[in-house]
Amino acid sequence: MRLLPLILLGNLAAAPLVFRNTGPGVAYVGSKTCAGCHPAIYRGFTQTAMGRSITVPDASLLSAPVTVRNEKLNRDYRVYAEKGKLYQSESEHKDGAPLYETAHELAFAIGSGESGISYAVRRGNHLFQAPLSYYSLPGKWDLSPGFEQTGEGFNRPIYDACIICHAGRPNVAPGRDGLYEDPPFAEMAIGCEKCHGPGQLHVSERIRGARALPDTSIVNPARLPPRLAEDICMQCHQGGDARALLPGRQYSDFRPSTPLVRTVAIFGLPQIRKEQDLLEHHSSMKLSKCYRATNGKLSCLTCHDPHEQPTGTRAISYFRGKCLGCHGEKSCTLGIDARRMRSPSDDCAACHMPKRDIEVISHSALTNHRIPARPTAGFTVPEPVANPQIPGLLLLNSGSPAFLPLLTRLSAYGELMARAPELRTRYQALLEQARRALPEDPLVLAALGSEALAGNRPEAADLLAKAERKGKASSTTYVNLGEALSRAGRSEDAIAALKRGENSYPYSQTIRKHLILAFIRAKQYPQAKEAMERFAQDFPEDSFMRGLLRQVEQGRRQ
Repeated sequence: MRLLPLILLGNLAAAPLVFRNTGPGVAYVGSKTCAGCHPAIYRGFTQTAMGRSITVPDASLLSAPVTVRNEKLNRDYRVYAEKGKLYQSESEHKDGAPLYETAHELAFAIGSGESGISYAVRRGNHLFQAPLSYYSLPGKWDLSPGFEQTGEGFNRPIYDACIICHAGRPNVAPGRDGLYEDPPFAEMAIGCEKCHGPGQLHVSERIRGARALPDTSIVNPARLPPRLAEDICMQCHQGGDARALLPGRQYSDFRPSTPLVRTVAIFGLPQIRKEQDLLEHHSSMKLSKCYRATNGKLSCLTCHDPHEQPTGTRAISYFRGKCLGCHGEKSCTLGIDARRMRSPSDDCAACHMPKRDIEVISHSALTNHRIPARPTAGFTVPEPVANPQIPGLLLLNSGSPAFLPLLTRLSAYGELMARAPELRTRYQALLEQARRALPEDPLVLAALGSEALAGNRPEAADLLAKAERKGKASSTTYVNLGEALSRAGRSEDAIAALKRGENSYPYSQTIRKHLILAFIRAKQYPQAKEAMERFAQDFPEDSFMRGLLRQVEQGRRQ
């Protein structure tokens, strides 16, 4: 009879814990509150890359102004300090005379400096990435990734889908292209609650002296099943080819210990072989022999302790110790002399997780998480089991087939069909299904309107206008609505719609260009000129608009 309680206790111990702080009603308290009881862990974490992911720019780090010349764009960039603050400027000259020059204070430094630091400028309540970044490996300033191709100036929005992985708790206005509340961040750098979930319940129970074991008042990732623990990491370290939120969800809705796929689905294109596994750490790890040999027990936490980040020679011995936790000294077929010829410190990772350059991000390197047996082995990302709900796509963040809502699948196909045209047939089939099942949904209405506009069908304007009325219209919806109304001969309605779009998205160059065009079509030339002047003031790097405005001025003088 005395064995029964022990058996029951054993079963309870084997059951997965259900943490109670995952509900939306539990508030965040901030990492400094956590530091009150966990000072050593907090101090260690603030020295990691995650703990330094966003900071206030430090002007003292710049000993002298830096100038960067880009011949392709014919532009000059400067980084300089003034009155204890950092600034960046962009200018263009012709025959020695300035065509324009614009400068902005750098409001936030994004990145720990491990690979580099990018910067955000604040224009009203909008955040935009600055053109120049600092790259740590070469120790130099250069254009931020992609800027040489786009020439965006200070107008690349910092979207909610991006900042959620760089910040602790951003105060984003969802779907508003870089619009934030004031202040933009409730907590700047990644903090304790990013992995442990909101701490209000845990703190309140500790204040009351509650000491129930096991403690389920706050998530402990080490006590989660491996797949749920990995979901915490995958929210930022598994990129995929497209991400689609589930209906009614925002990126900030994810709570540790819950399946990530309930918030956002991460999709991959199986026919595109990835020769660069940037932000594909989880998929790469699952391809490794180490992962397969442990029957999936290997996880991010097997090798990484989020609370500390060893560097230098300590990092070599630290991760070598992780390898030797499963492998013996004789596991390596190379002798010690041969190993030390490759790596004097006998660094396992130097051979089996070699760093390599990242083509899409200049001056950066990436660790190969496929853990190849030989340094020269390929690093193609694995292809998970196909999901019958999404033919032609792969769901990367689910260990088993997950139910994907219709709108989530529609968004994924809509985003990826430009890269993989064979997906358009599936997108159109899903859109027709959505038309029947969700005829009043604003996303469905906007998609139907876009298709009607592409086919030059008369119902486009009504569909897009209804999409605007039913929900928060995207900038694309306003552009399409303005074009549809113009084609229908409703020039005043087109102007009114585009003005509403400009009010919602004041830094959308596309909306504002379409508004200028709508004024010209309606022969409202003074309004068109005024809109052009405002455009050139906000986006001075746009040489086409500058040239058009000069022509208007010359025409007036003649």
